[in-house]
Amino acid sequence: MRLETRKLIDRSFSGLGFVSIALLVCALVVILAPIIVKGAGAFVFRGTVEFRRMMVEKFARGDQAAVTAEVAQVRRARQPVYDMLASFEQDLNHMSFVERRKYAEPLSALKETLRTLFGPPPDEPKPVMPRDQYGQTRWDRAQIKLHHVLFIEEYDYSDPTKMGVKRYVLRKDDFEGTSLEPLFGYVEEHAEEMLLPRLTFYWRFLFDESKDAHFFGGIWPEVLGTFYLTVGAMIFAVPMGVIAAIYLVEYTGESRIVNLIQTCVSTLAGVPSIVFGLFGLAFFINTLHVSHSKSVLAGSLTLALLVLPIIIRASEEAIRSVPRTYKEAALSLGASKWRTIVTVILPAALPGILTGIMISMGRAAGETAPIIFTAAWSVGKPLTLIQTLSEGTPALPWNIYNLSTEHEAVDEIRHVQFGMVLTLVLLVLMLNAVALILRARISRKLRG
Repeated sequence: MRLETRKLIDRSFSGLGFVSIALLVCALVVILAPIIVKGAGAFVFRGTVEFRRMMVEKFARGDQAAVTAEVAQVRRARQPVYDMLASFEQDLNHMSFVERRKYAEPLSALKETLRTLFGPPPDEPKPVMPRDQYGQTRWDRAQIKLHHVLFIEEYDYSDPTKMGVKRYVLRKDDFEGTSLEPLFGYVEEHAEEMLLPRLTFYWRFLFDESKDAHFFGGIWPEVLGTFYLTVGAMIFAVPMGVIAAIYLVEYTGESRIVNLIQTCVSTLAGVPSIVFGLFGLAFFINTLHVSHSKSVLAGSLTLALLVLPIIIRASEEAIRSVPRTYKEAALSLGASKWRTIVTVILPAALPGILTGIMISMGRAAGETAPIIFTAAWSVGKPLTLIQTLSEGTPALPWNIYNLSTEHEAVDEIRHVQFGMVLTLVLLVLMLNAVALILRARISRKLRG
């Protein structure tokens, strides 16, 4: 091959490498940027007086005297709204039956929308559900509800050749010429006075328990459950995987049985995770009875089987990459085969083994399907170590899916969903960072 051709090929491969790296970086930015921006909204946002009142009443946290003063202030600002509603309801008594029917439905819809914005009026009994006891706790959601107070969403089907076109019409048009018409201008003008939004740093989102199915509170049970499941899976998978790799590399020769075992291990690495979940339910819970129902123990064992092939293959390659001279030198000094493996081969292969463990931790922490059947609950309390042997737990992967698809108020808790995703990414990065630090220290020791 001519030198010019070889140089051209080298430049082409280098260019393709740079393009691939650039595309990877762009993909990461596109994927992670919304997660970081929207996930940060779970920790930093403009909290309304309803948020501060909820924190005092449900979590006994905050300056109660200051919050009481703020509540009194917003009640004074909201009172004209309730006065206008009461005045209009009195006017209804003097209207004809037809007029009362005309205003009944719009008035009911308006009162319900105001209730979601401000919470129940002070003269009503306290509702049972926490979600009904408070108005909007976040200013971004309050602005959406304010829009619902001012406008009605309708669809225009006048053109039969097109689908309905969404449009917004002024809600005050339903009450034009009545004593309730000024209410809408007042609400729009004094919205901040009636909710008192303040910049809030809610770092306890990580450590608070959720209240009322994640309408309020944090995600500590999910974070702790994910940590338990990931660490538990590694406790079971790493010893089994490394020992299996040592046996396959050091104690078996080339044979059809060994090749079959290695093929099976590689095949297991590609089995869909839902299969492992069903196997874990059938084997660990229904057959071995490691727990009477879902438990962290059963989930950890299932996840251990899921990541076991990855650890075995990575450990095999790491052990094979150790120079043969290391082994020969140890044996020539009289060391036994097992002592050579433990004191020479394994320390030299440890950086590669840790790489496999890092990949496995990331997969174990992010898997949803295996823990659906074996470990995960939609809601629950933080578990102690003893409880992990017999109790199920909420976990970030399952709860992210559950809150995004099954929750009755998906749009109301978007910040919780993105906060969970951001926390899961950071948790995986933290676990990988610990493994990277260990790998770097071990590598430095091996280099002397």
